[in-house]
Amino acid sequence: MDEARALVFAAGYAEPGARGLYPLTITGESLTAGPACAAYVNVSAGIRRPGSGLWYFVDEEAGRVVLADADADWREVASISSGGDGPCHVALDDSGRLLAIANYGSGTVAMYRLDPEGLPSGPPAIHQNEGQGPNVERQEGPHAHWVGFATDGRLYVADLGTDQVLAFPAHGPTGALGEPSIAYAAPPGSGPRQLAFHPTLPIAFLVSELASTLTVLGTEESGALSAQRILSTLPANAAPGSLGGAVALDAAGTRLYVSNRGHDSVASFAIDPEGEVTLLGHTPSGGASPRFLLLLEDQLLVAHEKTGGVTILPLDGTGRPKPAVGRADVPGAAFLGVWRP
Repeated sequence: MDEARALVFAAGYAEPGARGLYPLTITGESLTAGPACAAYVNVSAGIRRPGSGLWYFVDEEAGRVVLADADADWREVASISSGGDGPCHVALDDSGRLLAIANYGSGTVAMYRLDPEGLPSGPPAIHQNEGQGPNVERQEGPHAHWVGFATDGRLYVADLGTDQVLAFPAHGPTGALGEPSIAYAAPPGSGPRQLAFHPTLPIAFLVSELASTLTVLGTEESGALSAQRILSTLPANAAPGSLGGAVALDAAGTRLYVSNRGHDSVASFAIDPEGEVTLLGHTPSGGASPRFLLLLEDQLLVAHEKTGGVTILPLDGTGRPKPAVGRADVPGAAFLGVWRP
């Protein structure tokens, strides 16, 4: 077992019982969780600053982003406002000087400019989206669910409440948020949740929560995204009520995985050199409500928000997950990370 495998951690929601960050040890196909090592709770997203031990964790309940130093026993470095309610995703630009935050509850996006140490150097720029969708229970207003920077510096936002993917213009060192364009108008009621950009091809992959679909999007120089193909992430005989969850794309851009919450499975897709996507099949995730996926070299780790904790799904020779072989008891598991690179 290499060193990185032993330095995986899980985090989750306090209400089901999570009490902080749980170190996970992988030994072959077994998985064990140690005692919580730092009291960061309600963590459903996080990102490490490249080249350092500094992590940025959302606290959904507190409306905060906590900065923690993994190299100093997870010491809290700072706690900052998320710029809204219910933060659920964070992203850094390639320079490591801009931090973006998606706030699900308020539908706002916040942007902080960071100093060379990774600390905020002023108040955030905040954009409030407007609109709604046809699902009266889930789309009564905007719900920013994902943020991410493209290589050209544009900031993209998946808004579940308005059925939109927004694109903000490339940002200078000030970190100001300009007016966004609608990069992609998703089918009404589909609920865009997460986006992943292919590492080499001009395509991106959108998981829509309410429709349980994977949309292959072409990327254009203008920042616009155009639907090339929409595939279901569920088998044809799946019962109604399942929701699309997390997406994980391998570094080579040849395999993509999407979790189904309700059907409690992982859908696996192959991507050929031209960007054509083929469904490989579905694998039970080993728990209830698989919310987060962490792809390792030959294993897929799945965090389950309801029951089942964290499971290991080994990958076969085709890159398709096998049934779960290991499980760690982490209540309310919602996020997984690698301690250090």
